[in-house]
Formats: sequence, C-alpha cells, structure tokens
Amino acid sequence: MSSTLFPIAAQLPSSDAPAARQEGTSGRHSESESALVDSHGRRLTDLRVSVTGRCNFRCLYCRTGQGEPAGMELPLAEYERLASVFVSLGIEKVRLTGGEPLLREGLVDLTAALGRLRTPAGERLDLALTTNGFGLAKLAKPLAEAGLSRVTVSLDAVDSETFTRVTRVPGGFEKVLAGIRAAQDAGLGPVKVNCVLLRGYNDGQIEAFAEFAQRERVILRFIEFMPLEEAPTPGTDAKAWSREAVVSMDEILTRLRAMGELVALPPTHSSETARRFGFADGAMENVEIGIIAPVSHPFCNHCSRLRLTADGKLRTCLFSNEDHDLLAEMRSGADDEGLRQWIRRVVRGKEERHHIGEAGFLKPLRSMVQIGG
Repeated sequence: MSSTLFPIAAQLPSSDAPAARQEGTSGRHSESESALVDSHGRRLTDLRVSVTGRCNFRCLYCRTGQGEPAGMELPLAEYERLASVFVSLGIEKVRLTGGEPLLREGLVDLTAALGRLRTPAGERLDLALTTNGFGLAKLAKPLAEAGLSRVTVSLDAVDSETFTRVTRVPGGFEKVLAGIRAAQDAGLGPVKVNCVLLRGYNDGQIEAFAEFAQRERVILRFIEFMPLEEAPTPGTDAKAWSREAVVSMDEILTRLRAMGELVALPPTHSSETARRFGFADGAMENVEIGIIAPVSHPFCNHCSRLRLTADGKLRTCLFSNEDHDLLAEMRSGADDEGLRQWIRRVVRGKEERHHIGEAGFLKPLRSMVQIGG
C-alpha cells in the first residue's frame, strides 16, 4: 500500500489504541464514584441528547409523511443542567440529535454552554451533532465557533431524484450538499455522512456513495435499516420494517469489493459501532467507509450509550420499551447528587442486548424521530 494511505485514519489512534484508551479511562474512573457502569460491566461514556422531536424531512424509513410527532421540548437551561450532571458521572461525549436539531431555537447557545463543561479529569467534551444538513450551511460556522467538535450529516442518496424519493423533500439534496461543504469550511471536517440503505429505494447507490465520499472528502457510514419507523399510515408510501428490506453488511462489502481490494481499519475506540474499511490502492485509496450493522452484526456487548429524549426521558437502549422519567425526578426538587444517584440506579438496569429479529421481539413504543437519532 501507499505510505499515504488513509490520511484521515492517520489522525486516529493506531491499532493498539483501543486497549490503551480503555486502560487510560479505566485508571481515571473505574474506582471513582463518577463512573457510570452497568450490571454487565460496560462503562457508559456517550450521551445522545435529543433537543427536539420535530423534523422537516419525511424519510421513508422513519416518518409516515403525515403531520408532526407530538412531544414537548425542554427549556435549554434544563438540558444544560442534565448534561452537567451526566458529565460529572463520567460522560465524555455528548451528541446533539433530534428530530432535526437545527430546528431548535437557541441551539448555538446550548452548544456554547455544553462546550464550557469539563469532565472529572478536566477535559473538554467531545461535542458532536447529527443533522439532516438542510439548514447547516447557515449554522455550521456559528456552531463551530460555539465549540462543536464534529458533525454527522444524514444523506440517503447522492442524486436529487433519489434523494427526493427517500426524504420527500424536493430540492433538498442541493441544500444538504451545501451544508456539508460549509461544515468542512468551518473546520468541522472530516464530515461523516450517514446513509440508511433501504432495499428497492437507494440500495443501487452503494458504489456511487463510495465515489461521493472520495469526491467530497467525507467519511462514509452505511447503516442497516432498523425497526424504528413510525407506524405507516394506510395509503402512504412509508416503508414498514422487514428483514427483507435490510441491506446487510455482508451484501454491502460484496458490492464494495467489486470496486477494489478492501482492508479493515482498526477501531478508533473500544465502543465504536462502525466496522471501518478502506480501499487498498488505486483512485479510492483515501476513502474510509464504515458499516453500522445492528441487525446482522450486533455490537451490544461494548455499548457505551445513553439517550436523553426531547421530553426528558432517559433511555438505556435504543430498542428499549421502557422510558425513565428523568425530567420528573429533576422537577420534583432533586438536587444534583440526588439525580446522580437516580441515574446510577437506572444505568445498572441497562439491557444486555437488543432482540431484533428474534421471536417475541417488540418494537419500541417510540419511533426514532421521537427517541433521538
């Protein structure tokens, strides 16, 4: 391989770094009261905070296309307080999500407030954002200046026609592409681009996505279709989840290998959800492609995530059928130490794994847009 292979990967830890990072964080927290550890021995370091359930897209794998999902949004000061409590418990990474987080008024101010938080070790948060990118061209620079570290953009097609078919937003592709480029210009690159593959809709674009990643200098992530959509309304074209609609990791890799030799890249940390690959040589050698495969290759055994919904519920698993009402606990008058004790109790009950595709599996009562992406 070329000595310049994977310039993006060169910025990341080497193949033995996951173990080193695990040892380093363990040394700070394993014996500390600040650590959040579940009953399966997993340390929780990542918090996803949904700041709104509203979304201006109607993606086929998520939305019915009818109306807006109901739900409240917390005052920004309450998100800030709750985030501060979680950080005091050892949370190192906060990702702002939705719905579509760029729709939330005051998002830049909230980002700045979270950017001032410090971990128990005195370090800055890894502060990230997942967005559909529609409004990112205008907000990329203010968010970067407020302290945002990274941005991930959901993009489910690389041409306007397919994009409109999947998202039901005419003219949206050009705005999202402008948002990706603005994020790069604002110093939020390399931007990650997430694509949910849906059989019969955008699964013909796997190769085109790899070429898009090379052309636009983005990190690509393919995501398997998960059973988290709103219940389809009769007469709409929304897509209900089925195993047959899932484009699996193995199928994606077969298609990519037809483009060139693939090599596995080492994980950047022990709880990484994506399996990372690059092309060994040729025109595509600087492209990084990750595959997040919760359906065909679950990664529950090293899950490090918690989720806070836009209405203040704590979820210990994306596929949980139980919400824990953290907002009610806070508004009942609990002080920060009381909230920490409550969170520790909830975390100890975190599920060992999800059960997608197994007999008796029940979809979550909330859809992805209500839980937070």
